[in-house]
Amino acid sequence: MERPRASVVKVIFDGKTMKYIDLHLHSTYSDGAYSPREVVRMAAQAGFAAAAVCDHDNVDGTAEAEAAGSECGIEILSGVELSVQWGEYYDIHLLGYGFDPSDPELCRSLEEFRTFRKTRNEQVVERVNRRLRQEKRDPIEFFRVQALAGGTFGRPHIAMALLEKGYVRTNEEAFRQYLVPCNVPKRYFPIKEAIDLVHRAGGIAVLAHPPFIHPERPVLEGLLDAFLPLGLDGVEAWNNGADNEDIDWMITQARRRGLLVTGGTDFHGLEGESLTIGGSRGNLRVPVACMEEIRRALKKLHQRIS
Repeated sequence: MERPRASVVKVIFDGKTMKYIDLHLHSTYSDGAYSPREVVRMAAQAGFAAAAVCDHDNVDGTAEAEAAGSECGIEILSGVELSVQWGEYYDIHLLGYGFDPSDPELCRSLEEFRTFRKTRNEQVVERVNRRLRQEKRDPIEFFRVQALAGGTFGRPHIAMALLEKGYVRTNEEAFRQYLVPCNVPKRYFPIKEAIDLVHRAGGIAVLAHPPFIHPERPVLEGLLDAFLPLGLDGVEAWNNGADNEDIDWMITQARRRGLLVTGGTDFHGLEGESLTIGGSRGNLRVPVACMEEIRRALKKLHQRIS
């Protein structure tokens, strides 16, 4: 029996049929609300030709996403989102695409990162509970936060536990009242180390949502120039921090530097989130032509390292 095919969103542009993709989705393996299978099915139902689940420092959901993609008739690109640091800039996000998710070095590095994160989260929960006790409230239980996450978890899952207890009404309130004042500093990959890690696993490295790094364009231009010799392959031009003018500007900057362009929503599916798969501010209809660029870049990389 022929497998079901996803319906494809189509528009006519210059006489050609265009399809769309979303290459920045999150699942329960990091801080998303839906499993990889559910996320992929949602992307297929939205009519996308391709998608990538880019969980934070975790590739454990890749096989599930790929299996769902085969069932739904949507192309799945392996993806991951790494937290990196360069100079005075902390928590820059780097997207890896098209790598081998079973690469031993990649898996070992991510496991070490998650082990540190678990210890950090335990410390954050303890600090939150210290504040709750001061307020004469019952503490939240660490195992409950783990259960809410389902996989790798972070501060959004601690916020879920606070919401569940009725201590806050929104995620924003949870962060403002508890998670920010009770925070424990994160660990970051040096950006060169992260880019090399992705490359050695057979993937390409793309700078995620540049407007969230810095709002000023001259600063972003300087960062692109600094990251280019470090091996950066592309830029997430279509992103949820950009309007149409920002997207056009970022595409121009990427082309001037020989960088490829990608796009995605950074969808998490959390309660109160305004993002939807394939939609947000500006124009997040990411053309399927981006996939062709990625394939060419991956082929070039594999030829170089083989």
